[in-house]
Amino acid sequence: MIILGATPIGNLGDASARLRQALEDATVVASEDTRVTQRLLAGLGIANRPRLFALHEHNERQRAGEVVELARDGDVLVLTDAGMPTVSDPGFPLVQAAIAAGVEVTAIPGPSAPVTALALSGLPTDRFAFEGFLPRKGGDRARLLAELATDRRTLVFFEAPSRLAQGLADLATAFGADRPAAVCRELTKLHEEVRRGTLAELATWAEGGVRGEICIVVGGAPVVAADPAGALERVLALVDGGARLKDASAEVAAATGLGRRELYESALAARKGS
Repeated sequence: MIILGATPIGNLGDASARLRQALEDATVVASEDTRVTQRLLAGLGIANRPRLFALHEHNERQRAGEVVELARDGDVLVLTDAGMPTVSDPGFPLVQAAIAAGVEVTAIPGPSAPVTALALSGLPTDRFAFEGFLPRKGGDRARLLAELATDRRTLVFFEAPSRLAQGLADLATAFGADRPAAVCRELTKLHEEVRRGTLAELATWAEGGVRGEICIVVGGAPVVAADPAGALERVLALVDGGARLKDASAEVAAATGLGRRELYESALAARKGS
């Protein structure tokens, strides 16, 4: 089978007993960076020296078939540099290929930066979404943030330290300067830090320069008092722009909290009467 192994995101003490045993038993390990895996083996005091080969974002689609075939003859342990494979890390094409080929896939759960950041943020955890890294290009970023601006779920992002200040400023522009958020830095490491505040406050703080691996957690869009007449106008405008009435009604209902069916029927009646 293929075994997805969650590795520590900073503190080696977070390596689970199951991960340690899997490393002791492994004969083949596909890793995002073989040098990182070698350091992990040494840091955990693992005497086993399995066959290591690289499986990263640049070659995983080409090598997925090879890994699947290896897994037919014995277990293949899949590791990324930190956290769970496939979650904003290599591994997803491999899982798809294994499922298509009828090869079993299992996972050794463990550390996860997005979930750790969410838990520490102080923001609602009942509904959340992980969005990975913010797009680098300004246009792509603006389009994504415009789509997410009315999302009521807590949102979790990755961002590079060199782009953090700009990313927070862009979030403040798209979501509103007063939206609550948290920046979680160097999670589980010696210099772990969680900075909480509004997006505007955090953007100003980040201008001074921030180091380390970073997660941004942003509170969901606040519930806005529903305006049925305005919502109906918005549905009709979306339909005039080419959207299906059903889809337009669902989108506006999600943004306003109004009933989808009521919006649909009101819009249908308005169009028939026009």
